[in-house]
Amino acid sequence: MNPIAKAREAVTHSAHTLPTRRTGGHDTAPDGGGAPVAALRGAAVQVGGRTLWSGVDLRIGAGEFTAVLGPNGVGKSTMIKVLLGALPTAAGEVRVLGARPGQANDRVGYLPQRRSFDASLRIRGVDVVRLGLDGDRWGVPLPLPSARRRAARARVDEVIELVGASAYAYRPIGHCSGGEQQRLLIAQALVRRPELLLLDEPLDSLDLTNQSAVAALIGRICHQKGVSVVMVAHDVNPILHRLDRVVYLAEGGAASGTPAEVITSETLTRLYGTPIEVLRTAGGRLVVVGRPAPAVHTDRHDTPGSGHDAR
Repeated sequence: MNPIAKAREAVTHSAHTLPTRRTGGHDTAPDGGGAPVAALRGAAVQVGGRTLWSGVDLRIGAGEFTAVLGPNGVGKSTMIKVLLGALPTAAGEVRVLGARPGQANDRVGYLPQRRSFDASLRIRGVDVVRLGLDGDRWGVPLPLPSARRRAARARVDEVIELVGASAYAYRPIGHCSGGEQQRLLIAQALVRRPELLLLDEPLDSLDLTNQSAVAALIGRICHQKGVSVVMVAHDVNPILHRLDRVVYLAEGGAASGTPAEVITSETLTRLYGTPIEVLRTAGGRLVVVGRPAPAVHTDRHDTPGSGHDAR
């Protein structure tokens, strides 16, 4: 398989990014007159005849940062699929950018769960970003100067600078570190100026330093650029102080609201059906303990026996 075809295959699920509105050539937040960017009312989903979650009510406004939390297997990634229109709901109503899920995907950016690039892959980071702009089109661009080509090149350069990847964007993607690759993939998801950005565990497999850096980047894009973000996460701590809303899924149901409303001993006790206590360390990290402690809260980056971080 040639390098271009190999790279297209490697990033095929990320090319769901499409443009938002622009005014005078500048990024603008959606002007919905208070209308939500995404909304779920009494939503439920079933997979293989099993109800993963039900009774989910959520309203996401323009430029809001929302995290989807909960233990493994409760359907966090499934919620992203529902918002993309890739999976229907079994009950309730879902609207995304004023339409049924899937109908406005030209204004939605999507970054699937992290996958690694083979170290031998020679395609450059800038080319991976460019695939988010025109990777869904057949053929190879003609090497002829045109206003369209110049605009595309300028947009790719702009979004690479936005995510802080200019120093390594021209390296082979396989030679970039995990954090560098993730920044380039976020740039790919942003290159068509989406109004809604859906991120499925973008911090997974990153060390703590890169988790913090990527979380800061996502928060800045969300709040400064007016892009609404829905992010599936295992560990809430790297993004906690940046969040506007939380959706917490567990076997006992779902809860949504501000982090202060949802990540509480009372709410998690109800969701898990067992006594749960939410504590805050001197360093400001949330710790969730219980009998039994939810497996999802184990911090993969802590040493054994160091406790259970809120995830």
